[in-house]
Amino acid sequence: MKRLAGKSALVTGAARGIGFGFAERYLAEGATVAIADINLSAAKEAAAALGAGAYAVQLDVSDQASIDAAIAAVVAQAGKLDILINNAALFDAAETVEITRASYDKLYAVNVAGTLFTMQAAARQMIAQGHGGKIINMASQAGRRGESLVLVYCSTKAAVISMTQSADLNLIKHGINVNAIAPGVVDGAHWEHVDSMFAKLEGKAPGQKKAEVAAGVPAGRFANPADLTGMAVFLASSESDYIVSQTYNVDGGQWMS
Repeated sequence: MKRLAGKSALVTGAARGIGFGFAERYLAEGATVAIADINLSAAKEAAAALGAGAYAVQLDVSDQASIDAAIAAVVAQAGKLDILINNAALFDAAETVEITRASYDKLYAVNVAGTLFTMQAAARQMIAQGHGGKIINMASQAGRRGESLVLVYCSTKAAVISMTQSADLNLIKHGINVNAIAPGVVDGAHWEHVDSMFAKLEGKAPGQKKAEVAAGVPAGRFANPADLTGMAVFLASSESDYIVSQTYNVDGGQWMS
């Protein structure tokens, strides 16, 4: 029996990377999956590549009308919403004295407000349906501690951990479980971008920061999206019904809590 058979899932930021990996695994476990992304053409390409059960939805998590429209589109397509993964996020890095309000506002609009109000819209739909649901927020090891050049991003992910705790203390009475995953360093386009930013800020050669970070992972390597999907399936399944407000580290041993 597939663990998510008959379930309807929405994955934000799913056109590539970690979100795409979640969608692929959810489909394999029997769910239908909305591939939600701000770039609709990329979402359509991803859905086509994933095949039956996947469909594209445009979603800008910084815009309330877009959030509401995406939830409505999922219900129109699948008839219900059982699972949300809040995966869409932005990264930036800067010296503390060089942080701009524009960068701060942009990251908080997506990583914090986007997570909150997408979670809220999904919860409203789940409450209306009357049979609970699963919400999984994407935190980060960066939300567990500070990093010298990553003040804003770290603080947004700390906020995600805190929102996860508070949200489910309120929503579990409706049978809605809200939990989070805190990845470590995950290989892919995101980390290529991060590496290029550190190359400029720290005067490193391209690829040097990535190699240094990988060497510091106790497991001996970067994660890949597939390393996170087992936890994502578990938290979306009935096996996690008694798990409330938790954030799970999936980081190769980088943080212990």
